[in-house]
Amino acid sequence: MYKFKLTFLLLATLIFAACNQNKKPATDEEAKSIIAAQPDSTSSKTVLFFGDSLTAGYGLDDPSEAFPGVIKDKIDSLKLPSKVINAGLSGETTAGGNARLDWLLKQKVDVFILELGANDGLRGIPVNETNKNLQSIIDKVKAKYPEVKIVLLGMQVPPNMGADYVNKFKAIFPDLAAKNHTQLVPFLLQGVGGIPALNQADGIHPTAQGAKIVANNVWGVLKGVL
Repeated sequence: MYKFKLTFLLLATLIFAACNQNKKPATDEEAKSIIAAQPDSTSSKTVLFFGDSLTAGYGLDDPSEAFPGVIKDKIDSLKLPSKVINAGLSGETTAGGNARLDWLLKQKVDVFILELGANDGLRGIPVNETNKNLQSIIDKVKAKYPEVKIVLLGMQVPPNMGADYVNKFKAIFPDLAAKNHTQLVPFLLQGVGGIPALNQADGIHPTAQGAKIVANNVWGVLKGVL
């Protein structure tokens, strides 16, 4: 029953992404505004969350309720000298993320959390292209900031995409993590996917409570990085 619910949620998530597939990547001005909105502190670490609607907090009353905001509260409560940037964009693909990344790297990034790929899965984009785009994103971040710490957030696609595609897609994330020596969260929606009480009415995006569980999934890995 859980597998059925999880499959439904993943498929619904990807269908929602399709509705946003024509959404253009953030413009240079939008990227500048994201950076400008962050407090400037030479003594703090900059933690950048880079992803799609799950990162952006689609459907939540306050974007700060999305999992990056929940993690920010954890960081603040521990009085760690860090600032958190939420650079999520609904409907984003790995190609779109790769295209819009440069402006976000105008300011120093110490920890980079990468959450992209589900929208590629819906389109049936060849796994090697998704892998290539994610690798390009990682390469750009490392080239700009060699000491950066990267956390890769794993995603999955539903079985109706075909067993071969499903397995190869799922393998992208651990393979990239191993190749690039990054940290890995195996599946971002673990403990939330397929549970109605933890998802919004669309059955797609986590509620504020669900986002807290997602945040804990990420925090279990991220706390060791910070």
